[in-house]
Amino acid sequence: MLSHLFRPTPRPLLLASALAFFAAFFATRFPDVPGASVGSYVSTALIAFPSFVALFVHLGPRRALLSILTVSAFAYAIESIGVATGFPYGTFFYGDALGPKLFGLVPYLLPVTYVPLVIGAVAAAWSPGRIAPRVLFSALLLVGIDAVLDPGATALGFWIWPEGGPYYGVPLSNFAGWLVSGAVSAALLLSVGRPRTPPPPGSLDSLILATAFWTGTALFSGLIFPVLLGVLLFAFFLHRRSYLRSRRK
Repeated sequence: MLSHLFRPTPRPLLLASALAFFAAFFATRFPDVPGASVGSYVSTALIAFPSFVALFVHLGPRRALLSILTVSAFAYAIESIGVATGFPYGTFFYGDALGPKLFGLVPYLLPVTYVPLVIGAVAAAWSPGRIAPRVLFSALLLVGIDAVLDPGATALGFWIWPEGGPYYGVPLSNFAGWLVSGAVSAALLLSVGRPRTPPPPGSLDSLILATAFWTGTALFSGLIFPVLLGVLLFAFFLHRRSYLRSRRK
């Protein structure tokens, strides 16, 4: 099964995934070394780059840019409300690891970290049928990837849950919030972009790289369930990438 997944996957993507996985070792073990923040910004941009390129190829410059701006605006709004009120995720706030914050609430980097996940989830959920099931499936995939990344991001101090929670310190309300915000984000991306053809396989590449990194973060932080879930999602995303590749031939 693994050979079936890896065979159609470009070697550069597999190599980049391995680098992202092992980069998590340095992120977890040496978070305070000089230049770590700059390295974090650069790696975040590099991970996001493939999905943005794929979106521009798929939708054209105007629709792609409008889609990114629309989802980014929603992300800023819902995250700012979340930090200020605790709705819909639960009480949390961002640490300093992601850099300066808009209005002191949400990091400016938010679109670079979040929008590629939405692009990838929507691509992974693509089917020739109705949009509504794709929106729901995209939202469920985003909840799944958050279940991998959130414990690791909390351990790295990217954000803080002052009241804690049963899932490695994360409250269950967070995942209900991700389901809602993920569904809205997927719906916005699909409605603004209005794609009529399957997305290019590269739409999944940023999500694949992010999954590799956060699975590594979970492993090197000793978080067993996120590791297992991350491995399953990584394999699933490779499978969906292969499927999209076959659909576009």
